Amino acid sequence: MAQCSVQVLLLLLLKTLQTSAKGGAVECLCQDSWCALRPRCYGEQCYSSVTVNGDKQAFTLGCLNGTEKIRLTCSTQPTASYAVQCCPHQMCNSNTSADTLLPLLLTVPPAEPVRYRVEAVVVFVVGPFVVLALLSLLAVVACRRLHHGRLERLRELDAEQGAIDGLIASNVGDSTLADLLDHSCTSGSGSGLPFLVQRTVARQISLMECVGKGRYGEVWRGQWQGENVAVKIFSSRDEKSWFRETEIYNTVLLRHENILGFMASDMTSRNSSTQLWLITHYHENGSLYDYLQRVAVETVDGLHMAASVASGLVHLHTEIFGTEGKPAIAHRDLKSKNILVKKDLRCCIADLGLAVTHSQSDNQLDVGNNPKVGTKRYMAPEVLDESIQTDCFDAYKRVDMWAFGLVLWEIARRTYSNGIVEEYKPPFYDLVPNDPSFDDMRKVVCVEQQRPFIPNRWFSDPTLSALVKLMKECWYQNPSARLTALRIKKTLDKIHSSLEKGKADC
Repeated sequence: MAQCSVQVLLLLLLKTLQTSAKGGAVECLCQDSWCALRPRCYGEQCYSSVTVNGDKQAFTLGCLNGTEKIRLTCSTQPTASYAVQCCPHQMCNSNTSADTLLPLLLTVPPAEPVRYRVEAVVVFVVGPFVVLALLSLLAVVACRRLHHGRLERLRELDAEQGAIDGLIASNVGDSTLADLLDHSCTSGSGSGLPFLVQRTVARQISLMECVGKGRYGEVWRGQWQGENVAVKIFSSRDEKSWFRETEIYNTVLLRHENILGFMASDMTSRNSSTQLWLITHYHENGSLYDYLQRVAVETVDGLHMAASVASGLVHLHTEIFGTEGKPAIAHRDLKSKNILVKKDLRCCIADLGLAVTHSQSDNQLDVGNNPKVGTKRYMAPEVLDESIQTDCFDAYKRVDMWAFGLVLWEIARRTYSNGIVEEYKPPFYDLVPNDPSFDDMRKVVCVEQQRPFIPNRWFSDPTLSALVKLMKECWYQNPSARLTALRIKKTLDKIHSSLEKGKADC
């Protein structure tokens, strides 16, 4: 009797719990490890799920409480091994079985094929090489564009070539070159041909033979309308020298018998490469350096050579005022290789690639934009010991005078006196190697204060002894004590007059 009463009380208690649980909840079937004793449960939503692990399947039913738990469980997307289904109605999971959930697994999209992953690896491996190839291609294109850009000004005026050709047309037998140069003098330029004509001349030149090579490039004998011209072809590394020389010739009144005659300057393309041309008068005797190695000269010819070089220096160093004037110019690389010998054995100064200009009107010193330095063998002491006043134009003129003294020494060695002459040798040949270094020259010129050797025979000849005196006055260690170009020119003229007078008296 008591046992029956307990059972009744338990049933009433369970009923009461079920009744209270139903308030705001739904009844669900429960088939899980935590509800083994109760086939039903109460919650906010019912759920059913299936889990597949190989050949094994696990099917569960139950109820869910709590917003967060419901959201996490019910929002889980089906995979190849798991699917869940939620519903909010009374006993809504009672009609669900594993068979009804398994089709959900079949709707899961298949995993990305392996071939896509392989393609990704290929992209990451090959991609950098493709990018590198593209960058290389862009670099090549950029270089070609730069090359064509440098030639752009060759094409800009093509439309005007017909008119320019008309300017230079001439009858057979006329000296077109002479006519053009005369026109450039009388038209007020005084600095070579007009620019448009320069371009035409450059395009009409035929290169005949190479007459010289050096670090700067090559010198060719060319022909233009039957006349010989010299074409100096600069190497690409010496572009700044070409630009500087072109700049000076085109902006400065430089026409003088002892300055190399300038005709034209142009960029041209030969064999798919850019060439920098400087076109000047042609002198078949070549440089003073080459000429003195081949030929020994008489006293009067040696004097003419020295005086003509001095005359060219005077013209360079002197500023000419007025609308047709010119600034003062210092050469900075005077040497026998940069002096040409004309047919009458007078000389003219060439190669203005390192020239410095100065104008008193604005007191402006223009040294150009060329890092190249002069020839070490001909460098003055103040250049070698780096004590030169780089902001003082007179300092550059005094450097030229030092070099002129060395050129004078070279001429004197090859000048006959009493039938005797020395073989050609460069300055300091007995003190430094063939290609002396900066330190070699500094030791000899600055530290030891050596000067080129003077043979005894020179002192027994009145003309050569006078030249020796001039040389020594160009070689003072103190730059301010050196003679000016004008003073030397006047002295050489006086020596020449004395020589001519002596011949007349005889």
